[in-house]
Amino acid sequence: MLRRWGVAAAGGALLPGLAVPTVLAGPAGPAGAAEQAMQAASGIHLKDALGRAVWLPRPPRRIVTIFSSNTELVASLGLVDRIVGVEDFTRYPAEVLGLPKVGGRLGFSVDAVVAQRPDLVIVTPARQAATQLVAPMERIGVPIMVLLSRTLQEVLDNIRLVSQACGEPERGAALAQALHARLQAVDATVAGRPHLRALMVTGRAGNGMLLLARPGTYTGEAMVRAGCQHALPALGVLAQVSPEAVLAADPDVLLFAGNQAGLDDLLHQPGWRDMRALRQRHCWTVSRSEFLIPGPRTFDGIESLARQLHPI
Repeated sequence: MLRRWGVAAAGGALLPGLAVPTVLAGPAGPAGAAEQAMQAASGIHLKDALGRAVWLPRPPRRIVTIFSSNTELVASLGLVDRIVGVEDFTRYPAEVLGLPKVGGRLGFSVDAVVAQRPDLVIVTPARQAATQLVAPMERIGVPIMVLLSRTLQEVLDNIRLVSQACGEPERGAALAQALHARLQAVDATVAGRPHLRALMVTGRAGNGMLLLARPGTYTGEAMVRAGCQHALPALGVLAQVSPEAVLAADPDVLLFAGNQAGLDDLLHQPGWRDMRALRQRHCWTVSRSEFLIPGPRTFDGIESLARQLHPI
């Protein structure tokens, strides 16, 4: 005999309307095994960035997106109306600003996620999000997909993967192809031109250290694709450096991911007026949303920076 799973939230309540797989309650007869096999063969089968098998019985209609990047991926596919919950720091697009928040400042709440009755949760393994959510979602039968965005190629792959999960693969293929074509156009523009030595400051720590975009990240790759080279190419996994290290690197271009007031405050540090980038007036702000949120807007940032580095 077949019966539905009893899917319990963290508080033990059943989740009404949640789409979950069916399983055999007792020994499977030939008919039950056939039905089970048919159900396993149907639906949407994917592998996420951690190599986990993700199965959705049907395209999701209620998606919780953890982190701005994943919200923007879904929105870029024209599916923002399917998002029902976001994390605390999500600010774009405007359509999601009033949606319920499921955590982010002090961790992530399984109860808050489950309260949105999601049929898909998309998460990135940052700020303990994957640690706190993947196992609980698996236990209660809510599909959860993990994405990584270490390179621009992974950003494009994520677009395709999310579109497949949403049952709209053609949208993802078209968007990824268009973004790839734009990237190739930038490559052609900067090819053969001098690549200036650049640093991008992405934040300032409370101890006075500076956070820099590192080689080996999608932000670092975006800088290179825009037509510059890293002035500190040997940065390790820790992106913090002292202001003295930036002065010693003496970059041709200093980029600051933030507003002009933040850049001005940075440049007023002792000794910085002698930096080559400052003397040559090559200190520019760049958009945090374009360079620190991996998604379609990253390609806007690459094009904008390429035009600034290599004006025609």
